[in-house]
Amino acid sequence: MTAQPRPTTTPETGRGTAPGSGSPWAAGGATFAGVLMLLHGVLAIFQGIAAIAEDDVYARLGDYVYEINLTGWGWILLILGVVAAVTGWGILSGAEWARAVGIALASLSLVAQFLFLPYAPLWSLVMMLFAVFVIWSLANYRPSA
Repeated sequence: MTAQPRPTTTPETGRGTAPGSGSPWAAGGATFAGVLMLLHGVLAIFQGIAAIAEDDVYARLGDYVYEINLTGWGWILLILGVVAAVTGWGILSGAEWARAVGIALASLSLVAQFLFLPYAPLWSLVMMLFAVFVIWSLANYRPSA
């Protein structure tokens, strides 16, 4: 008795998608999210090192409601960057833990970049958009067994 291949169309829509993969945008987006998270982690490491090494790298602002010295921000970004880079590598290698950790890290990165807005507004906005995309793609991606 030979096994019949599973249909690649859904009865409700008749559209062809691979079983278990969900949206093709989410599948490609998860790979892209892994690359973005890896690159974001490396860039956050450099951003953190710059803030730790010399407090004068970023412009100083007056009173700001989320005031913390730049050395503190540097350590936060450095730690988040290392964890994000490892998670990005995990997403690209297909590790199951990486999706959940990736969503959590992208959420933390979103908050951290929001708090970093006064120091590097354009960069923070771009990184916030990347974090939203990473959250969406990892939440919607369903890898096939």
